[in-house]
Amino acid sequence: MNSKHTNPFNAVVVVASLGYFVDIYDLILFNVVKKSSLTALGVAENLIDQEGVMLFNLQMFGMLVGGLLWGILGDRRGRVKVLFGSILLYSAANIANAFVTDLTTYGAVRFLAGIGLAGELGAGITLVSENMSKEKRGLGTMILVTFGALGAVFAFVVSEFPGLTWQHSYMIGGGMGLLLLLIRMGTLESGMFKSMHHSTVKKGDFLSLFTSRERFFKYLNCILIGLPVWYVIGLLIALCVTFAKATGVTGEVSTGKAVMFAYIGLSVGDLISGLLSQFMKSRKKVVYIYLTLCAVLSATFLFVTGLSTSAFYTLCLLLGVGTGFWALFVSIASEQFGTNIRSTVTTTVPNFVRGSVWPITIGFQYLSPAVGVIAAASVVGVICIGLAFVATLSVKETFGKELDYVEG
Repeated sequence: MNSKHTNPFNAVVVVASLGYFVDIYDLILFNVVKKSSLTALGVAENLIDQEGVMLFNLQMFGMLVGGLLWGILGDRRGRVKVLFGSILLYSAANIANAFVTDLTTYGAVRFLAGIGLAGELGAGITLVSENMSKEKRGLGTMILVTFGALGAVFAFVVSEFPGLTWQHSYMIGGGMGLLLLLIRMGTLESGMFKSMHHSTVKKGDFLSLFTSRERFFKYLNCILIGLPVWYVIGLLIALCVTFAKATGVTGEVSTGKAVMFAYIGLSVGDLISGLLSQFMKSRKKVVYIYLTLCAVLSATFLFVTGLSTSAFYTLCLLLGVGTGFWALFVSIASEQFGTNIRSTVTTTVPNFVRGSVWPITIGFQYLSPAVGVIAAASVVGVICIGLAFVATLSVKETFGKELDYVEG
């Protein structure tokens, strides 16, 4: 039996946290520089939201593809190899993004960046979960996600820094990724993975998730729990300018600033949810609390009118807090499955949730002309949050569960 870390501030957690920081910086950067970059490429102001959704969806589709690729490789070749491969790809893509001159190339590069970005969180969470004691691993994943969420804040700070353009923002993201590669050179592989490496058990078998009714619904429920997070981030916050106009917010609203406040809130929310989970010795009870908070705050965001810009940004921050169960959601997914398929699940689940931005935004755009943006967002929100409640009821509690086993 491999010894496990009990101190959450160990080298594995620190390096994984730095990686997720860079990952979130690059993931969110497009929404931060969307207006400036598309304007520079000649897109008319009235088409920026439309073209922005298309490009963001391409990035998220890339994350769906990457989730499958890196997740399977993580179970077959190792968690650390995935960390190296994924960060190399998205760093190169973000540097290339600084040199795009048309929408077609922009879309292709965001797709490739999405593939690369898909590997970071799942491999990091899997490594932390398998290298820490079952009683303390929740603290490790809490630190990883709490610190990583601040990457979005840094993206906004860089984008607003005097003298820096949107091209510089992409190049800085790529440069941070390449620097992280050097820092990661000494990262140790998971002991659980190494002990399984030479066994005959089938590893990274994605299709096995669909050959058992119980396994399939367990996997599906893990995905559905995370839908409200990207309903808030990918729709309400990403299109905050549209909603601000619809609710009569006084003054001009900046998407970049809204993203920054939402991710500050997300970081705080993940810290609180992680500590609550340790105190209550439960993942599910804390998720119920956060889903309720998310529902109340989403309704407030959509139906309270006449806010000042400062009050609106405060609401964005609170929405971030209300969706700060991302670490718990990914931990629940990781803890539901055995070592031979854990990386596949832990990497694909959050990326399928991120990819849900595609149907979420398409559903919103389909409903909006008929019922208006507020009603359309409300319908989509009720579906996302409702499904998450049902899914949380359906999965098993995993706090303190032993993870050193394989799926048959």
